[in-house]
Amino acid sequence: MRAMVVERWGGPENMVERDVERPEPGLNEVLVRVHAAGVNPVDWKTRASGGLVDWGAAPVVGWDVSGTVEAVGPGVGVFRPGDEVYGMPLFPRQAGGYAEYVVSPARHLAPKPASLTHVEAAALPLAGLTAWQALVDAADVRPGERVLVHAAAGGVGHLAVQIARAHGAYVIGTASAAKHALLRELGADEVVDYREARFEDVLSPVDVVLDGVGGETGERSLKLLRPGGRLITLLSPDDVLAAPDGVRAAWVLVEPDHLGLRELTALVERGELRPVVDTVLPLAEAAKAHAIGEQGRTTGKIVLTVA
Repeated sequence: MRAMVVERWGGPENMVERDVERPEPGLNEVLVRVHAAGVNPVDWKTRASGGLVDWGAAPVVGWDVSGTVEAVGPGVGVFRPGDEVYGMPLFPRQAGGYAEYVVSPARHLAPKPASLTHVEAAALPLAGLTAWQALVDAADVRPGERVLVHAAAGGVGHLAVQIARAHGAYVIGTASAAKHALLRELGADEVVDYREARFEDVLSPVDVVLDGVGGETGERSLKLLRPGGRLITLLSPDDVLAAPDGVRAAWVLVEPDHLGLRELTALVERGELRPVVDTVLPLAEAAKAHAIGEQGRTTGKIVLTVA
């Protein structure tokens, strides 16, 4: 099968197309023929310096996949060959999403939302689960709460805006002015141009902050939190701050979640969630996709077409 192999950790040019052996599903695993693979910041960070665990020889990055079940291993009862599925298998271990086939534990996947194409579905799992696990599981967002989403037009951010809105929150997003119209269309009640104003100077206190920026953003966000407020950071445990009394700060690392994927699907089918796809490229141009992503100007997601 074709796969984009990282010949050595470093720049995008180190990803090259190679023929590699097709994997076979084991106990409780399925083999998925990949139609599309989402591209995430963790992909190019892994490609640049290695993953969180040892990947061995000929690593293949990528976790977000949407495709068709090709074969099922012993013990699988939830899927059959021909089923359309999507998910982010094995994270943070190697899944090998930038390839024609992927083996996944069956319950790291879920049925693909019927209303989405494979390209749209591949844009959803990692970013959508990150937003869901941060806002719903970790922060327990409640109706009427004020939620501030930093980098609100990015891969995680634009989905977080919609998820918070679907849970009845008043949603505020930070983004450049050119992206404000999209954020309002996605359900943001208020938007702040971070280039023109310091968000802590122009906003009223909030209950929840989702920080996908890091650095001083978290420190400045703490000033906005009400008593009982929650600051959830996504980039690194190093960004978890010493929060004042009555305020909680936590780091969330996304994990595969069959039930979470089904919750995202339900939102999609109710018309309350849609992934925005910024750029679509063929698998062979994965290096170009990384180069675009590393510029940090993407609205929504980048997706690679495979099948």
